Amino acid sequence: MAIRNIIQIGDPTLRKKSFEVVDFGAKTAELLDDMKETLKKADGVGLAAPQVGVLRRVFIVSVEDKYYECINPVIVSQSGKQIGDEGCLSVRGKFGTVERPKKITVVAYDRHGRQFTVKAQDFLARAFCHEYDHLDGILYVDKATSMGEDK
Repeated sequence: MAIRNIIQIGDPTLRKKSFEVVDFGAKTAELLDDMKETLKKADGVGLAAPQVGVLRRVFIVSVEDKYYECINPVIVSQSGKQIGDEGCLSVRGKFGTVERPKKITVVAYDRHGRQFTVKAQDFLARAFCHEYDHLDGILYVDKATSMGEDK
């Protein structure tokens, strides 16, 4: 496992749409393992493959001692709304107020190619939506109604 460099806003990779994963082999497992180590070191909540320069539809989220690996995720339903502050490991030193769905259902695949479903709400739904946006080249700053500096 290796710590990967987290690219920052301004890098054109962050604005590109990611490609679907078709090979659930060793390379994908290595990416997931590296992303987990990178996320731990950065003390973040989530990390998408484009943030480490890999244009694949992969993200990870770690919330309340629960860890999720999502490959080729699709948000199949959403409801309600919540407004809150978000930051991003690729937008250091800033935060913004963003509206997200309150509840979502996501269908994705694990590292072995097995499909699973997650029903998320509140902060977990926010984290999933934030990382999902990265797969389409969207940053939270694009959706923020206001921005601020971290203290």
